[in-house]
Amino acid sequence: MNQRRIELLSPAKNLECGMAAIDHGADAVYIGGPSFGARAAAGNSLADIAELVQYAHLFRAKVYVTVNTILKNEELENTRRMIVELYRMGVDALIVQDMALLEMDLPPIPLHSSTQMDNRTVEKVRFEQQVGFQQSVLARELSLKEIRKIHEEVPDIQLEAFIHGALCVSFSGQCYVSQACFGRSANRGECAQFCRLPFNLEDATGKVIVRQKHLLSMRDLNQSECLEDLLDAGVSSLKIEGRLKDVGYVKNVTAFYRLCLDEIFARRKEYVRSSSGISHLSFRPQLDKSFSRGFTHYFLFGRQENLSKERRVHDNVSFMDTPKSMGEEMGQVKEVKGNYLTVAGVKHFNNGDGACFLDESGSLHGFRVNKVNENKIFPQEMPKIKPRTRLFRNFDQEFEKMLAKSSAERKLGVDLCLYDCQQGFALELTDEDGTMVCVRLEQPKEQARTPQIENLRKQLSKLGNTPFEVRKIDIRLSDNYFIPSSQIAELRRNAIEKLLSARRITYPQERCTLKKSAIPFVTSELTYLGNVMNDKAYTFYERHGVKKIAPAFEKQEPMHVPVMFCKHCIRFSMGWCPIHQKGRSPYQEPYYLVGTDGQRFQLEFDCKHCQMKVIK
Repeated sequence: MNQRRIELLSPAKNLECGMAAIDHGADAVYIGGPSFGARAAAGNSLADIAELVQYAHLFRAKVYVTVNTILKNEELENTRRMIVELYRMGVDALIVQDMALLEMDLPPIPLHSSTQMDNRTVEKVRFEQQVGFQQSVLARELSLKEIRKIHEEVPDIQLEAFIHGALCVSFSGQCYVSQACFGRSANRGECAQFCRLPFNLEDATGKVIVRQKHLLSMRDLNQSECLEDLLDAGVSSLKIEGRLKDVGYVKNVTAFYRLCLDEIFARRKEYVRSSSGISHLSFRPQLDKSFSRGFTHYFLFGRQENLSKERRVHDNVSFMDTPKSMGEEMGQVKEVKGNYLTVAGVKHFNNGDGACFLDESGSLHGFRVNKVNENKIFPQEMPKIKPRTRLFRNFDQEFEKMLAKSSAERKLGVDLCLYDCQQGFALELTDEDGTMVCVRLEQPKEQARTPQIENLRKQLSKLGNTPFEVRKIDIRLSDNYFIPSSQIAELRRNAIEKLLSARRITYPQERCTLKKSAIPFVTSELTYLGNVMNDKAYTFYERHGVKKIAPAFEKQEPMHVPVMFCKHCIRFSMGWCPIHQKGRSPYQEPYYLVGTDGQRFQLEFDCKHCQMKVIK
């Protein structure tokens, strides 16, 4: 049977998050370097990355470093030097956006094409594979059908897909609104979260259609029910979003998806996990305990099927009342009396919980729970709330306390075999990956007065704080020999140290030397959407047959052009799509989004490509 290795890829804001992700079952982590990592607020020192690499490789887990911003000419040499250092410390791959890197003298480190490269067609992914990329991070908007087609047409590249976390409303790498409005480029890691703001929707006459709603704010992705579908479509790397999330989020979400995948692997032997070890959890992971804006499958099943399924799995999942975390629904307020609320629900609050609710206007309000007495909630400060209001818990005090402690331990299985030899005794260790070491104890053999087997097993099983746990202990002594416990302990410690060293030496490090080619790019002309920021990127595209190359938006801002390209469509969400819904709007186009600061953005609907464009 051909088996495909599957990795669960978790985010790491810092070293603590990266190690927690490994402990809780990640097969790989992705982390920002000191700079150029598409999250300006999530940089890490080279020393921390080196420590994470050593820890991850112990479990045959990988570390990917994001270098996925577009680069200025004056930044190229510093980027190259950083990459050389990352290679020397054993980083497994770089996630990149700027094609300038393929023109540079880099060490043979594998490259993954960032989702910022707008990977949504067979042609684009095939080109990336041909010029040397080993893995492609697909656009979040792709359906299962589209993913399957890419895999079938380009089987020699690994496909990576997001399975959980925040969604960008614009195709990644094709959003310029933050740069246009605030001078903060999303392609440079400085997104200002424009899409999470409230807007009015107005028609051509200035009539307000929708007032102060978060019309561009997506719910969060949750593909936990669709993992098998994604694997069958050809995805090999399942990615959790969240390089700005805290360690509790990383622990909980990683552990949840680890359990889901392990259940699939137990049934589907053609899929195997890509790292080693077992994570022993001290808690039950629950996705609704961590930050979320509510969940959606987004476009995984296509727009039309999403519409038929419900409101829970569609396009924008309706206009959001808030882009903030609502958490888990707890129940409904029955009555409000004095300093407490009576709540009807199947879940119970705890002292110290955070609660929230939406008022009649759709505004979010929150309060801290001071005390709980059965179904009576005593807030720290009494909110203005009415009966029949739905209550949510966006901070579970007890759950967070549990996550703040050591909540998982990852162990590698090891077999121990003790036997006698001519010079004395030997201890052989073989781990679950087949790495084997042997250490010897040279001393005369002495007959024991009492049976020794059970004591020897007890002493050998004391693996303590090491990353190993016993799978099997085999005692093959030819006689009932006496070996002092202190010497068995020393033999065991020496064997563990030797095994750790052997695992580091035998780590299967992948290397990839890029060769310059002249394979034609997918188009002969690049507009500002090509994100060409520097001379080397220009040279790359020119060498690959592009005849006309415009500078990046950040370098030379074009006037009155789309600043966002969205699969999400407001006209569709209103029920006015002429293609899928045969709907007709009572309002006059064009429509405009109007921000609280008065800025107006025209909406253009490209029905041929099923896209909505936002024009400044």
